[in-house]
Parts: sequence; C-alpha cells; structure tokens
Amino acid sequence: MGPPDLYVVEYLPPSAKLVFNVLASDGPLTQKDLISMTDLPPRTVRYALDKLKGEDMLEERFCFRDARQILYSLNGISPVSK
Repeated sequence: MGPPDLYVVEYLPPSAKLVFNVLASDGPLTQKDLISMTDLPPRTVRYALDKLKGEDMLEERFCFRDARQILYSLNGISPVSK
C-alpha cells in the first residue's frame, strides 16, 4: 500500500488528524504512547485510531517490549527524521 491520501486526511476529525501527525513524526507508537503524547483521553485516541483504520491508513503489529500492546504506524510512511 502506498502513502495515505492527504485528501482523505483533510476530512478526518481533529483527533484523527492529531494522531496521524504524531504517528507521521514519531511512529510507531502504542496507544499508551499516543495518549501521553497527544494529551487526548483514551476513548478519543481509540476513536481516532478506528477512523484511521477505517481509511486503511494504519499498520498494526505486536510490541516486543510488551506483547499485550500493539504498535501503530502509518501505512507507507516512516517517521520524519528530526
């Protein structure tokens, strides 16, 4: 899959845009990391992740540090170097 369509990103809810931008700059991250970095409530982060999943923009894989958690990253986008 190629990079996410920025036209679609434009029409996402604000919480999903924020999660998208954090994943684009710092991903892959766990849900716990996203909650901490965005200061959004857990329910809002789950909603944002569901919206991104619905647009097929997310890639999920198990976190090796803690197998109970999932690492989220954007399909076709690697984190921006700082």
